[in-house]
Amino acid sequence: YAEADLAAAGLAVYTSLDPRAQAAAEHALTVNLQRLDAASHVRGAHLEGAVIVAEPNSGDVVAAPDSPVGEEAVGTVHHVAWRSPGEADQIAWREALVEVGRNVTPVIDRYYFKSIYSREPGGVLFEIATDGPGFTIDETVESLGSSLSLPPWFQVRRDRLDETLPHIVVPTTATKGAGH
Repeated sequence: YAEADLAAAGLAVYTSLDPRAQAAAEHALTVNLQRLDAASHVRGAHLEGAVIVAEPNSGDVVAAPDSPVGEEAVGTVHHVAWRSPGEADQIAWREALVEVGRNVTPVIDRYYFKSIYSREPGGVLFEIATDGPGFTIDETVESLGSSLSLPPWFQVRRDRLDETLPHIVVPTTATKGAGH
């Protein structure tokens, strides 16, 4: 399988990686197709691709059956958050997502902001959060980051959280002698 053969069969590898990684991915596709061809039990059979299911309009990968299943762990991204200037904008985004078939949570009040959540077909959790009411709802701009602020429903856990969370020194407050 030469690159031209792959292209003629409509196969290509697209990545956002550097050119060396792109070449390695293309090489892996070629080698694995050759291996699968050699293992085929049908005489004269010639494999021309792999199965990856993509949504035709967006290109979102919906399924790649032979891919490993990911899992959340230390060092991975839990979710991606997007900013919405206000509730009306957030509701418009929610309606647009529902309209295209996404499962979206109702608006959830997080005290400092309001959020909606939805997973994209690959499983990544997206959050769209409002700007307001903002982190100055329970402290001044000057004191932001100088102590642990919690929404009211976490106040019952304050002693335990103060005890178990690691102390964080914020550079802007460390020079002012702020505590924790």
